[in-house]
Amino acid sequence: MVLPVNATLAAVLTALLAAAVTVAAVARLGEGQEHRQTGTPRGGGKGRGGGKGRKTLGGSPHARAIATAGPRAAAQLAAVSLVIGYVVRAVPLLLAFVALMFAVATWTAGRRITHNRTWRWAAAPIAAGVAPVVAALPLTGLVAVDDIALIPVSGILIGGALTGTVLAGRRALDELAARHGEVEAGLALGLPDREARLEIARPAASDALIPGLDQTRTVGLVTLPGAYVGMLLGGASPVEAGAVQLFVLVALMAVQAVAVAVVLELVARGRVHRLHSGTSEGE
Repeated sequence: MVLPVNATLAAVLTALLAAAVTVAAVARLGEGQEHRQTGTPRGGGKGRGGGKGRKTLGGSPHARAIATAGPRAAAQLAAVSLVIGYVVRAVPLLLAFVALMFAVATWTAGRRITHNRTWRWAAAPIAAGVAPVVAALPLTGLVAVDDIALIPVSGILIGGALTGTVLAGRRALDELAARHGEVEAGLALGLPDREARLEIARPAASDALIPGLDQTRTVGLVTLPGAYVGMLLGGASPVEAGAVQLFVLVALMAVQAVAVAVVLELVARGRVHRLHSGTSEGE
């Protein structure tokens, strides 16, 4: 056991969470993001996108999010620890658990990108990136369909697709909003809607690949990723742990490249967009 589960660990976690909340509140991190995400100008209307939005801790949306994320993570990990033993006893339960991870990732990614009904399209980039890789695991014999390893591997890939989708979607829509005049200029020159949006959104959305690229380039030199450390703690040899980690990193690059490309296409085609709060659906 690396960390003892006792009062000392609880105290350290509480202190770290409090420090994160304090810094976010003092620096007012995330201020103004709700206006941008819903497509409403500052001071325009009330509620989520207007001048009298919901109150946040210390005036910072991120401070409130951090304060709730820690306890939520603890509760979710406790629940997973209780049910994981039952899930692996039957293939349908295992696949249902993977499907649940996908559904939560879709909801999280979609609502991070936009608050209108187009958030549902977040399922497309995540599925397009993750499904082929996860399906290839049992087909190639690397992981059996009833192997417990399918859950953490799928979780890592779904999490990577979620991150790529969110970063690319938000950056693309933010760029289109900030450079709307350039899009209009492209349309005036005769470019189709899709091409005009792509010219503006593609460079910004492509930046979503940078974290994954940097992680892969610096593996073993700057950090020892979780899969590698977990394999070592589980008794695997360094070579076996390295092989698993290499697979995870390469698979993540493939998954995120597909996710970014798909969400960029959805934004360019207008499938994913942001509407003013007065005309948005599903709120």
